[in-house]
Amino acid sequence: MPRLTNGAWVVFRKELLDSLRERRALISAFVFGPLFGPALFAAILGFTVSRQVDESLQPIAVPAIGAANAANLLGHLHGALIDIEHDRFADVRALRDAVRRGDVEVGLVVDEGFAAALRSGAPARLWVVADSSNNANQIAEGRLRSALSAYGRIVGANRLQLRGVDPAVTQPLAVLTDDVSTPSARAILILGMMTYFLIFATLLGGIQVAIDATAGERDRGTMEPLLTLAVPRSSLVIGKFSCTLLFMAASLGLAIASFGVAARFLPLAEVGMSANLGPAVCLGIYCAMLPFAVLGAGMMMTVASYTKSFREAQTYTSLAMVVPALPIIVIAMNPLQPSLAWMLVPSLSQHLLVTGLIKGETVVATHAATSAASTVLLAALCVFATVMRYRSERLLI
Repeated sequence: MPRLTNGAWVVFRKELLDSLRERRALISAFVFGPLFGPALFAAILGFTVSRQVDESLQPIAVPAIGAANAANLLGHLHGALIDIEHDRFADVRALRDAVRRGDVEVGLVVDEGFAAALRSGAPARLWVVADSSNNANQIAEGRLRSALSAYGRIVGANRLQLRGVDPAVTQPLAVLTDDVSTPSARAILILGMMTYFLIFATLLGGIQVAIDATAGERDRGTMEPLLTLAVPRSSLVIGKFSCTLLFMAASLGLAIASFGVAARFLPLAEVGMSANLGPAVCLGIYCAMLPFAVLGAGMMMTVASYTKSFREAQTYTSLAMVVPALPIIVIAMNPLQPSLAWMLVPSLSQHLLVTGLIKGETVVATHAATSAASTVLLAALCVFATVMRYRSERLLI
């Protein structure tokens, strides 16, 4: 927080006391943004991971038409925890309708000549009845297709052995995987949007303070008396800006701590991941994100100062909150590697630094310094624009 002159310090204390009495400011700063966001993120993520793990270990029931023609296949599917229901549907049309309605996740249709085709060495036909537009059925469909593919490989290998051919002849390549990622690096696939929540938590922490310190003063009629005080306009702005920054910095710290606690309850180990969100990493994330809190305070002060009412300020500051998240949305669709040039882009540079910390990578000092300098410089321009606004007579119009 910038060093305050006497006039700015008086304004800062006044704004701080006013904000502490304002229930909306306290709720947005310490409840809705920093606590609700991480809790919701952890709850949804934990439910999704647990559901996928549980469903992969639980038996599933698959209604089938013509299953009596494939006795050996049924035994194989039973070993893969897939139970075939023979008599649930009378014909294929009824099965297809049930899958389309969502009453059944996936179905199986066995061709009448399935057994004869296997005996003759011809391809035996099967139909997997699925609805590709229903994401809830993908796990069951994937398990059925995987089991059928495994059975096909077994049958193919047996056919070759009966003909005196080594099945390995059909596999000229042995493609192995050397995964160089670490469990914490793989967790980025899930925790990669954490920065998105941190940005919103930071801005939510001080948005009510910024609005109340500008448009709120105008609505209450206290702006004009405030401007008549023997305090430089720059001191007024710095005092209000510092109070907004304090709330945003506190909201950011609370949000990071909430993520650190919530990550301990995520079942990431069950999918080969680990959340690298210990105290040292959380402190590093806070240091990397703190310059954005400076920018957020300056940006919200500037936007709110150019509005004419409290309601108008709420509208425009809400729209302004979307802008810092845009680079993160873009990088989600087109991943980038950290470079000095990208460190010049606020919010994007913080996202790259945070993801690097979560992966356990060493932060490049020049990258961190460039990110902080460019973000704080833009914040200084916002503060300067607000000071110019306060020096203009149009502020009271």
